[in-house]
Amino acid sequence: MTDTGLELGPKSLDASIGEFVKENEEYYAAEFARIQGKTGFAGSWNTMAAIFGPLWGAWRGLWGFFWTFLVIELFALVQVGRGLWGDLGAAQMARWERLEGLVSKRQEQAKELLQKGDQEGANSALTVAGNLRKAADKAQEAAEAAAAEAWTILIVGLVLVAVVKVIEGFYANIAYEKQYLRWRARPTVQEGTNWASAAFGAFLLLGIWPLTLYRFTVSKPDIRLTEFPFQKQWFTPTANWMEGGFDWLAVNFGDVFKGVTRGIKAVLDGLEIILVSTPWPVVMLVIIVMAWRLAGPRVAVFSAASLAYLGMMGLWEVSMITVALLGAAAFLCLLFGIPLGIWFGKKPRAYAIALPVLDFMQTMPAFVYLIPIIAFFGTGKPPGVLATIIFAMPPVIRLTALGMRQVPEGTKEAAVAFGCTKWQLLTNVEIPLAMPSIMTGINQTILMCLSMVVIASLIGAGGLGANILEALQYAAKGQGMLAGLAILFCAMVIDRVIQGMYRRKMGEV
Repeated sequence: MTDTGLELGPKSLDASIGEFVKENEEYYAAEFARIQGKTGFAGSWNTMAAIFGPLWGAWRGLWGFFWTFLVIELFALVQVGRGLWGDLGAAQMARWERLEGLVSKRQEQAKELLQKGDQEGANSALTVAGNLRKAADKAQEAAEAAAAEAWTILIVGLVLVAVVKVIEGFYANIAYEKQYLRWRARPTVQEGTNWASAAFGAFLLLGIWPLTLYRFTVSKPDIRLTEFPFQKQWFTPTANWMEGGFDWLAVNFGDVFKGVTRGIKAVLDGLEIILVSTPWPVVMLVIIVMAWRLAGPRVAVFSAASLAYLGMMGLWEVSMITVALLGAAAFLCLLFGIPLGIWFGKKPRAYAIALPVLDFMQTMPAFVYLIPIIAFFGTGKPPGVLATIIFAMPPVIRLTALGMRQVPEGTKEAAVAFGCTKWQLLTNVEIPLAMPSIMTGINQTILMCLSMVVIASLIGAGGLGANILEALQYAAKGQGMLAGLAILFCAMVIDRVIQGMYRRKMGEV
């Protein structure tokens, strides 16, 4: 029985390859065997792939092969096109013509001045004409040099085309053998040849190659290929409509925006009273003792060294203002972000609705947030905190939801079976098991709050961000680096205390 199985093995493999490739079964069976029998370069050659390149990949369903070599071949063909049809010296020749025209004008001007008896003016015009003549000669030389490069570019392009074709021929069977292995694992992978795929590949090729070659080989291509049509007709009306919308919201919901500002200001003022108005020895002592009790002696020593750096560099007050801004933003992010993350982790539909909003909040450039923030909330510290909240809240929401979803269903079912209520299940089972992911979210939120400190200073948030902004404006490199290190140490102290507190608690448990 064993001998029969071994004997039928290669036949079964050949039948499998034949079922996959449909055409040229013997050729591909031999080539796949060669590839599978060698660990290094197999030396398998495919003439059809070398001739037709990307189209062969589309015909066989190798879309990775198709796109890769479509781009590489296009790059090589662009060099050939530039060498054959590209007017490489066109820009310099146009500059030469303009300069020649200016030389002629200056010479005519000199003649007119001589006729009027203005010798000094004529000499000045001739001097300018001489300088322009030198510039024109240099432009002409540059145009001739660029035109002389055409043959070099053409040869390089032809060599690149040949090299790409060789690579396609040697790589095709390797890529196709990998697709065969994927097909054996997942029968949904395309097998055999598909003329519809080849036609679609040809459509893509004809849509990409001619236009790109035309764009890079013609000195003055049609403007319709370089500018999107109707773009100027839509931008201004849309911008005006959005501006009107901002104005309408600011007028009709002004009380709501003022209420949000007052709430953030209350939190911020409380933190500033504790951190700024309180004598510095008290603040330093309390922070060091808290770090010792919550995170251990190492974090306490690091906190003491960081606070000493702030004091010795004369950055204590602005650093405490920054910590107040960072603390207010981080506190509000966690206050709203963790409950939202828990809810989204338990309600997949709600998370699916919120996901585009989170993507928008996290991917929109930070400077863009400042536009609606200024429109609705004005400038100052509370708007800076609000901009930081919008930018920094998504990580804690995402990672909290991820942690809640990763709690094993079996564990939750066992807890319910032992009589846990929903609240007990949440507080005693789900949140503790999700805590590592939640703590990672807290860490990321603190770091993202830190990254917004400088940007928020653009709208009057103050603190160390204002010092860095001033350093950027006046190229004060030393001042900027010292303020940047101060921001870093503030964030690290906060993060080390929170993370150390969690690790110590988990160690005690």
